[in-house]
Amino acid sequence: MADALSRRSHLLHMFSANVAGFESLKTEYAKDEDFGTVWNEISTHEHASVKEYVLHDGFLFYNSRLCVPRGSFPEFLITELHGGGLAGHFGYDKTFVIVADRFYWPRMQRDVHTVVDRCRICQLNKGTKQPVRLYTSLPIPDKPWQHLSMDFVLGLPKTLRQHDSIMVVVDRFSKIAHFIPCHKTYDASKVAALFLQEITGLHGIPVSIVSDSDVKFVSYFWKTLWAKMG
Repeated sequence: MADALSRRSHLLHMFSANVAGFESLKTEYAKDEDFGTVWNEISTHEHASVKEYVLHDGFLFYNSRLCVPRGSFPEFLITELHGGGLAGHFGYDKTFVIVADRFYWPRMQRDVHTVVDRCRICQLNKGTKQPVRLYTSLPIPDKPWQHLSMDFVLGLPKTLRQHDSIMVVVDRFSKIAHFIPCHKTYDASKVAALFLQEITGLHGIPVSIVSDSDVKFVSYFWKTLWAKMG
């Protein structure tokens, strides 16, 4: 079973083989503003560890995470783990979790946020994430056939009358549904005529209709329905 020491050696071996200049980190600890004090204390007194810091093969670790001094290396690591190799250009939170799982340096959150915001691919292909409220449910109807929902089932095998689709109209109060055969090529005018014959003739004029169809289609459907009723 893997433990902290085995993972630490594997991490060093992997980066030494794939990252150019990785060995230069050893010379940067002594003069680094973040890790210089800890490095000098461990080196001077020849201690294997100080608090949560551990020295292993010349590299400094903090709770089994490799300490990265200031410079260009933190940005390089974030860029690789965000968009290089098998990375999927994850957002800030996911990228931060991936980076913080292996590495440590102060102000990591700020650096990850900066790199992700500057990612050209994310700017071109991803939208902005905005805080939104919870969904508000539709008002509950108090009468039958006043508030309806309308949808279409398309691409069915043709019947003897060449119908290949079904218009589904559901009363949101009683959950009673009408399944009306139609053609896939029907426009809003023909749908309004079918609705006037099959629904309005039986249940009267509805107050509202909820549909997943295109907004322009629903708008033209309403106008055509009113025109047909005079």
